[in-house]
Amino acid sequence: MEGSICPLDYRYGRSEMKAIFSEESRFLYLMQVEAALAKAHASVGTISKSDAAEIARVASPGIVKIERIKEIEKETNHDTMAMIKAMTEQCKGDAGKHIHLGATSNDILDTATALQMKEALVMIDEGLDELLYTLAKTAKKERNTLEVGRTHAQFAIPITFGFKIAGYIAEVLRHKERLFEIMPRACAGKMAGAVGTGAAFGKNFSKIQIQVMQDLCLTYEPAATQVVGRDRYTELICLLANIATSLERYATEIRNLQRSEIGEASESFDSDKQVGSSTMAQKRNPMSSENITGLARIVRGFVVPTFENQVLWHERDLSNSSAERFTIPHAFILLDEMIMRMTKVFSGLEINSDMMLKNIEMSQGLIMAEPVMIRLVEKGIGRQDAHEIVRAASMTAIKEGIGLKDALLRSGDVKSVISRDELTSLMDPANYTGDAGAIVDKMVSAAEEILGRKV
Repeated sequence: MEGSICPLDYRYGRSEMKAIFSEESRFLYLMQVEAALAKAHASVGTISKSDAAEIARVASPGIVKIERIKEIEKETNHDTMAMIKAMTEQCKGDAGKHIHLGATSNDILDTATALQMKEALVMIDEGLDELLYTLAKTAKKERNTLEVGRTHAQFAIPITFGFKIAGYIAEVLRHKERLFEIMPRACAGKMAGAVGTGAAFGKNFSKIQIQVMQDLCLTYEPAATQVVGRDRYTELICLLANIATSLERYATEIRNLQRSEIGEASESFDSDKQVGSSTMAQKRNPMSSENITGLARIVRGFVVPTFENQVLWHERDLSNSSAERFTIPHAFILLDEMIMRMTKVFSGLEINSDMMLKNIEMSQGLIMAEPVMIRLVEKGIGRQDAHEIVRAASMTAIKEGIGLKDALLRSGDVKSVISRDELTSLMDPANYTGDAGAIVDKMVSAAEEILGRKV
């Protein structure tokens, strides 16, 4: 019994992204490159313009059938040559004689891959825009929502939830910048023949290569072997893995904030229909965030074989080909899925500001140790001495289970320079969020500028 095996076939991936890497699209891209090559030949007079137009006419899945390509491939055991023969069969006159003239298979394959990656990168960028908009909207809404900051999974000092999200905005903006920068480096083709010298194209080599890439809106490898340099692909896959890891970071934070004992934020949950567990009926699990976490591990898993694909024997071997059939499509499709899911999570995120305040109160003032130390310094006590005064009071508060303010008021060093009322005001968490609000405003404005719209 046969059926789908890969989860991309039945569980993950948007149809729009999967369509870019489908077998049908792959052959269409390959034929587009062959058509561009014929057009370039015509521009330098190697072949007639009518023959180039005829080759362009047949470069269509409506004329060249995939089924016929596969029939020929069974005989040739070479997919590119099978496509060339199938195109030749459909050409009128002598045009078919000029298909693939001067080229090697990877001129066509690598250039077609560049077209796929460029289209996929545009879709990733559009997805990041939607995520960025959602993050900016959340940050703006929660600009002043007080929350305790945590380091080492322990209470630190106060922040706002909007401030936390502002950090995510800054990170996504950097990824968009990286994506813009990488596009011309990653999306490069080649039309340089068997080992990159362009010998088969003769005196017109440079003109033909430039013409093909201009026609396809791609850059080109200036000193190719038989393939485009795989350092380009390594940079690309590392970027996709980098973005995936950022998404995992956000997802992990949501998973932690949704923990029963924290309860500060949670994924949306349809209480009328949704099921959290097959046996524990009360469960509301952060399933989307957990899903993102798992998929990030898979995307990062493509980094190592991509590095290994850079190391080919002499001017080229075939060891990279089979790996790239997995790494490139899967990395793009899974990352696109992750971005979509992450956007959905943030757009429906439930913020429990009351629990955030409750957790702040649970600290019994310990999260306000730093501002007390700073005030003692302002009052003339040395920084190290002030630190020890507050540290000792903190340890007393923890040991005896009392509030830090009460422990501090036992200290003569504190009482001599800070009154009870001043200490009460000083230890108000709302008074110690620094420039959090201004940082939120700055990052929201930066997002709006990039998006070209208000949130």
